[in-house]
Parts: sequence; structure tokens; C-alpha cells
Amino acid sequence: MTLDHRLLSLLVCPACKGPLELRRDAESRPLELVCAADRLAYPVRDGIPVMLEGEARSLAEAPQAGGEAPQAGSDAPQASSDARAGEP
Repeated sequence: MTLDHRLLSLLVCPACKGPLELRRDAESRPLELVCAADRLAYPVRDGIPVMLEGEARSLAEAPQAGGEAPQAGSDAPQASSDARAGEP
């Protein structure tokens, strides 16, 4: 089943009323609607979006993995502190 583009333009995140992005699986079927602001993914089951916060999947893990810049920044000070520890 496919989602109607008119329906997608009307749907917003139930938590923050922000825009949603449709994610599809490998076969181009609707998989979930994602709110980037709240880092929540609402499932699409049998072509019907399930817009309940209790059914949403948290994307908290993905931004940490994708946020490599802060991790790299934390690694850099560790490297420099290791270098300082090795200097004396």
C-alpha cells in the first residue's frame, strides 16, 4: 500500500506539531514517519500511519552515532592530554 501525498502533507508530529519525513524500506514501501525535532519515528502499518506517541520508536541512538563531531572533539582533547602525559 502507498500513502496518499495529500495525507502526508496534512500529518504532523503529535508531540511537537512539526513536519514529518517519510522513510521507506528497500522495496519502497512506507516504513515510518520521522520527526527530526523530537527524534521519534512513527510506524506505518498496512499503509496506515500510527500517530501515537506510545507507539513511536525513539531515535536517540542514531543522533549519537551520527553526531561524530562532538565525539571527535572529545577524542581530540584526550589525545592531547595523552600526548601531554607522554611528554614529561
